[in-house]
Amino acid sequence: MGTKILIVDDSSSDRLIISNMLREYETLTANDGLEAMAALRDNEDIDLIILDLNMPKMDGFSVLEELNSKDSFNHIRTIILTNYDEIENEIKGLRLGAIDYIRKPIHMESLKVRIDIHVKLLEMQKIVEQELSDQSFTYDTVFNQAPIGIAILKNKEPFNPEDNDLVTINPKFQEIIGFTKKEILEEGLFKLNHPDDIDEVMLNYKRVIDHEVVSFSMDNRFIRPDGSILWVHLVLATLNHSEDTEHRYILLVQNITHRKEIEKNLYESERSKSVLLSHLPGMAYRCKFNKDWTMEFVSQGCFELTGYSAESMLRSKDIAFNEVIAGEYTDKLWEEWTRVLGKREQFNYEYEIITADGERKWVLELGQGIFDSHGEVEALEGIILDITQRKNMELRLRYNTEHDLLTGLFNGNYLKRLLKEDKERLSDNRRALIGINLSDMDSLTTAFGFQYTLDLRKKIAEALETLESKEIILVNTFEIQFVFYFRNYMDEHELEEVMIDFMNREY
Repeated sequence: MGTKILIVDDSSSDRLIISNMLREYETLTANDGLEAMAALRDNEDIDLIILDLNMPKMDGFSVLEELNSKDSFNHIRTIILTNYDEIENEIKGLRLGAIDYIRKPIHMESLKVRIDIHVKLLEMQKIVEQELSDQSFTYDTVFNQAPIGIAILKNKEPFNPEDNDLVTINPKFQEIIGFTKKEILEEGLFKLNHPDDIDEVMLNYKRVIDHEVVSFSMDNRFIRPDGSILWVHLVLATLNHSEDTEHRYILLVQNITHRKEIEKNLYESERSKSVLLSHLPGMAYRCKFNKDWTMEFVSQGCFELTGYSAESMLRSKDIAFNEVIAGEYTDKLWEEWTRVLGKREQFNYEYEIITADGERKWVLELGQGIFDSHGEVEALEGIILDITQRKNMELRLRYNTEHDLLTGLFNGNYLKRLLKEDKERLSDNRRALIGINLSDMDSLTTAFGFQYTLDLRKKIAEALETLESKEIILVNTFEIQFVFYFRNYMDEHELEEVMIDFMNREY
């Protein structure tokens, strides 16, 4: 019968990725500790658990305590999932009976290697136990041809590090370690460990011999004959529990030197990403493509940008991101995302948000769609940057470029742009320009002074503004020149009536 593995993680994406990685095995999944315990009760043949420690309802520590409390779970091996900054959790998990740990973000090839080792160990133990009972040990198929390094040790109680004795090793073990069996016998297996790892290895070995645990695993360094450092994943377990004072133990090793380099690079990459995200003038995100923009990941910059914590916005716990977007942009944002996803383009859009304090901010969103194997949108990923300062500068610059600073009216630059846009947009509608030239202003300046004519120009502009409407736009094209731009008028009589009505008013 094949190995059955239970994957327990509150992240649906992590469960799916791990299940796909381990598709050669029979896998079950659970969303939290409560579902995990139900699965264990319904499936007595579960051999291995991949257990996230941080979960709602019932966390991983509680699951480990439940496993320890019942003899029916003694055969199950548990690998815990931790984060790089959770060393104390790793220690606590191992003390509660976990045999190994994997750190997040998960390097999938590393996880696969470790699972394969533990599965092989389970198979070996089952075969060894069966073969020992029959007084036969099938070296050729089980031992000599195994794809991982295997050593059989023996030690007498009470524990004495100097008494540990190597019984035999398989060819793969010699290949990995680089020493022959004779050299290891002469030197002592554990003396080949890196000096910084010897104490931890011997401490764990003593715990197995003293029956505190039936097995342990760790990443460990050996020094090879040429002086180079070899990283291995090491698993040691008891082979039998006879009443004799001499016990046998099986030691499995897998060369993980290359994987350690990858993990180091991954860690550095994650560290660099963390530093980048912590200094980002905004937030990074991963969200679902729905009207709420349900967040699956939000960086800590969310608080500084929006006034809401990342936790409150994650999975729309307290507030959906759609509620932060200024109302006039919600439909536009959805339409623009729909457009770029249809063309599989990069998303680049500026809009306003409203923070928890009611402040309006301009943001720039840069993102892309993540598609599954069927071409369906799986998620959206990107960054949202605070561009309020830059946008305000742009708006002030544009205002100054398109407005007369004295009257506040649009100027000639704006009129040119408007006429060009309307020519393309309103080609079939009637449009007209009526100019007003205050040519006598120069004589008034001579008679009453410059400030007088400035005040007079402002009052004239205010009077002319009373004519403005959706289809009538007033422009101050020059100091003493004003222009009315009419759109969608009926005929020339309508223009005359508007101007005559204005001339007959009292101001």
